[in-house]
Amino acid sequence: MSKKTTKTAGETKNKNVFEEKKSGTKKQQVKDTYKNKSEEKDIKAEVEEEVVKRAEDKSDAPVSKINKVKQEAAEWHDKYLRLSAEFDNYRKRTLKEKADLIRLANEELLKDILSVVDDFERGLDTIDKSDDLEALKAGIHLIYSKFSDFIKQKGLKEIEALEKPFDIDYHEAMTKIPASSEKLKGKVVDVIEKGYLLNDKVIRYAKVVVGE
Repeated sequence: MSKKTTKTAGETKNKNVFEEKKSGTKKQQVKDTYKNKSEEKDIKAEVEEEVVKRAEDKSDAPVSKINKVKQEAAEWHDKYLRLSAEFDNYRKRTLKEKADLIRLANEELLKDILSVVDDFERGLDTIDKSDDLEALKAGIHLIYSKFSDFIKQKGLKEIEALEKPFDIDYHEAMTKIPASSEKLKGKVVDVIEKGYLLNDKVIRYAKVVVGE
């Protein structure tokens, strides 16, 4: 066999081996490609399924939330109606109690003052039947003392004014006159009408004359 023939046979053999390897590599590549595409298809299907599932969950969420809000709104509306009814009943009851209080505000006071009226009636009856002046004076003083104690018990207190410094919070100056001494300047030298406090609130100012 010549060298040329040997060389050609070797080249042919190498070429065949190369072609087989190349063919095998190509087949593997095709196989891998199909495998990758199959895996890609599976992954794509899973993703699509997940997207559809989430979309369904999201589509259900607003409906559920709306129903919950509607239920809460109905509950609050019911509570409002009940509270409104209760408040209306309370308002009517309060107005009635206030009207009764205004109408009967002086009931207890008048009941207590009746005993003083009884004393005055007995005093008047005594005046018509007795000529004892001293006894009549004592009776009048007794009635006045009893009445003074009564008004004090009700929280009524006389405002001190005579020879006290003039105070616009308690006194009302009717006029001014020259003071008889230096110590009476700016002070009350005479009381024309007594003033009174009811539970520390002025209900009538003392009408006074102020020295200057």
